[in-house]
Amino acid sequence: VGILGTRASNAMLQDCDTLLMVGSRFPYAEFLPPEGQARGVQIDIDGRMLGLRYPMELNLQGDARATLRALIPHLERKEERGWREKIERDIVDSRRQLAEKAMEPARPVNPQRVFTELSPRLPEGAILAGDSGSVAAWYALHLDLRPGMLASLSGTLATMGSAVPYALAAKLAHPERPVIALAGDGAMQMTGINGLISVAWHWRQRRWPAPFVVLVLNNRDLNFVTWEQRGMQGEPKFQPAQQLPDFRFADYARMLGLDGERVEDPERLGAAWERALGSSTPFVLEVLVDPNIPPLPPQTVEKQRAQYEQAIAKGDTEAADLRRGADAQSDS
Repeated sequence: VGILGTRASNAMLQDCDTLLMVGSRFPYAEFLPPEGQARGVQIDIDGRMLGLRYPMELNLQGDARATLRALIPHLERKEERGWREKIERDIVDSRRQLAEKAMEPARPVNPQRVFTELSPRLPEGAILAGDSGSVAAWYALHLDLRPGMLASLSGTLATMGSAVPYALAAKLAHPERPVIALAGDGAMQMTGINGLISVAWHWRQRRWPAPFVVLVLNNRDLNFVTWEQRGMQGEPKFQPAQQLPDFRFADYARMLGLDGERVEDPERLGAAWERALGSSTPFVLEVLVDPNIPPLPPQTVEKQRAQYEQAIAKGDTEAADLRRGADAQSDS
């Protein structure tokens, strides 16, 4: 929910009559239901968090698992299922809309399509580690995780460079499970390329029986901050701070004795994912993606369009591509 929420998830939150918050410090209060609409209950082990975001009717300080187990016997199943059925229809519509957006043409590859090609190919029991940045948006919007999978993001959604070390830690703990790291080129240039040295060393010590894949979205841009500047401040991209040098991550992986592939054609994505997930050697899948596809769901792009136009008017160096990407991503 929130900034990276779908139309379905945000509608569910806005229309609910009961809000149960469990161990969440969700900071975007504007996405919560209007005050007075919903009856609120919050569970948190930290009493300072209780009632912080919404006027709760009941605050319960304690361990989430123990508290929920105590509450579950008091639940009663309602015969009227209209609310749930509406949510389910909204989810189907949202997924269809996002799938369509992922197929929009881009220069060279639409980053959304990288994730829609991965989602149905996710191996059973996969462990995923997502980094901060635009990759977190596509992770949230386009991956359909199944029971038995584990997934994590950087704590507080802000610390870059977590994907490769998180993934390596997961692999060392669970060598028999497929592990996939999802990162942008900014995070990879911060810590990821160094992390690959550790990956190569550990793999040589013990050849893992299940795949280890690192996806790198290479767009030569600190992309999420670029879009925050445009969408929240109406300011153009500040090239000296945002531009990244191109680095051939797949070639670097092969220098370390790993395997890798650099993809510039969206039609090669499916086969590239299958090669990566079928590789017996740790694999770096580097995809050259379009930096001018807003890393936001379509309804958020619509709301921020005026700010994008303001950024263009101030001389954004990628004005034409910016407008093209926003038009493709929004519903208008």
